[in-house]
Amino acid sequence: MNLLDNELYKDDIKQVATLELPWEKLDGKTVMLSGATGLIGSFLIDALLYRNKHIGKNTKVVALGRSKERIYNRFGLDGDTEYFEAYAQDVNDDISDELKQVSADYILHLASNTHPLQYSTDPIGTIITNIIGLKNMLDLADSKKAERFVFASSVEVYGENKGDTERFSEDYLGYIDCNTLRAGYPESKRAGEALCQAYIKQKDMDIVIARLSRTYGPSMLKSDTKAISQFIKKGVDKEDIVLKSKGNQLYSYSYVADAVSALLYCLLFGKNGEAYNIADPASDITLKDMAEIVAEYAGKKVVFELPDETEAAGYSKATKAMLDSFKIKTLGWKAEYDIKKGLTRTIDILRWASVLTHP
Repeated sequence: MNLLDNELYKDDIKQVATLELPWEKLDGKTVMLSGATGLIGSFLIDALLYRNKHIGKNTKVVALGRSKERIYNRFGLDGDTEYFEAYAQDVNDDISDELKQVSADYILHLASNTHPLQYSTDPIGTIITNIIGLKNMLDLADSKKAERFVFASSVEVYGENKGDTERFSEDYLGYIDCNTLRAGYPESKRAGEALCQAYIKQKDMDIVIARLSRTYGPSMLKSDTKAISQFIKKGVDKEDIVLKSKGNQLYSYSYVADAVSALLYCLLFGKNGEAYNIADPASDITLKDMAEIVAEYAGKKVVFELPDETEAAGYSKATKAMLDSFKIKTLGWKAEYDIKKGLTRTIDILRWASVLTHP
């Protein structure tokens, strides 16, 4: 089963792949990215491969992940092609001699633990990927004299809203209790951003930071334990939506197609050293309202359940985290999907995939 066999997903890919962007910057170039089978990385690769296949372009993709087989399976390939190469590389380990020989013009570090269960069960790996993994990728980019490096950061760098702003602009700094297990993710993203600035200064590198809001979509991994992902899975299976809090948390979200298009704007238009929030007001919503949208679409109801201790340890303490998207919109970016359209679209695509997998 390949997501690209689904017409809705194919439309999403086409929408991003045909944006009016300076794609010529990528023609004949090599784009390397970590996290190739993740939610965002896999969608970005699909868009680049779509351009190669349907628009006659020749951007080479170098996909990094822990398993070559999993990479090939995700993209429906039997092995490497002229414009696609997969490498088994845990970014937290020393870069392999094989990968050191591969050229790259643009590098994106998208690999990261990105959901609560990982934060609580693999806190060391969460921190290491955002710092040591990032350092390894930065050193690789420096050795290849890459034209640009993009670091996928997070809304979580802002910490908790102190009650002095409605939305986080890129210069906002909220509170994080650093002496907790849960602090590993936001603090390591903060440290990662500082490391990027160090490489800009000391290595004269060109780096742009993309601060992603909570992202969702049909390319999400089955292991994802974020609340929105759990709601979507229940909606796909037409089960009651389980809410493990009062649901008053108010967050910014992004449908994966919008997140990837914004990432491309950062890559192709962003200014060296700058950070850009990726979000849109039409996708700001409370967990309770989100659960109700999914429940209504699935023909089910919202039920309340207390999280277990392991789950609770991975939850964010922030109750209001909305991003100000003014800065990235000055680059020309705009979102195409509001929260309701994104949620129902994701459910429709994943239901299609579920039917194929379990006829």
